[in-house]
Amino acid sequence: MNTEEKAAFIMQTLDRLYPEQPIPLQHTDAYTLLVAVVLSAQCTDERVNKITPILFARAHTPQDMVKLSVKEIEDIIRPCGLSPRKSAAIYGLSQIIIEKHGGQVPQTFEALEALPGVGHKTASVVMSQAFGVPAFPVDTHIHRLATRWGLTNGKNVEQTEKDLKRIFPENTWNKLHLQIIYFGRQYCPARGHNPQNCPVCSMLAPENTSE
Repeated sequence: MNTEEKAAFIMQTLDRLYPEQPIPLQHTDAYTLLVAVVLSAQCTDERVNKITPILFARAHTPQDMVKLSVKEIEDIIRPCGLSPRKSAAIYGLSQIIIEKHGGQVPQTFEALEALPGVGHKTASVVMSQAFGVPAFPVDTHIHRLATRWGLTNGKNVEQTEKDLKRIFPENTWNKLHLQIIYFGRQYCPARGHNPQNCPVCSMLAPENTSE
């Protein structure tokens, strides 16, 4: 398969397997999604979803969040790991949203990436999932599958993002990144992966599905 054929096959397979793409992180608006994504760094979505109801019961707006101390936030989010850094980021981004953005999560990549604890991937998730702006958030899992499927030779997530945006139509980006995440968890894990049992890898050239 050439790249165009491969992309078409992958999209067809993912649409068949995941016609609906629920957002893995529980949230009620752009702010709670932003906080949840910050918490998800080096932490499973499952664990984040256990912690955010506790945190959001105390503070689900930036105005409420800054009423808590960084230490109080840290105590709540400790099970998510990296709690000193994440608590400072959540407090700091809440302050900036109040002071610079009228209490509303900004709707540009530039403004989001200027917030503490918010990198390009986090900004991409918020832009795509909260605001519907075409984006292709690439984490280590999507990077791994894109490499395994021969869609990129990128040595980092930045190059992989560029390659995926070039290969797939813009109107598919927002659903595709979720579909790939779900597919990787169910069929294409990092370890113990049998390409012959994988609906995508089994159809691609063996050299493109090596570990």
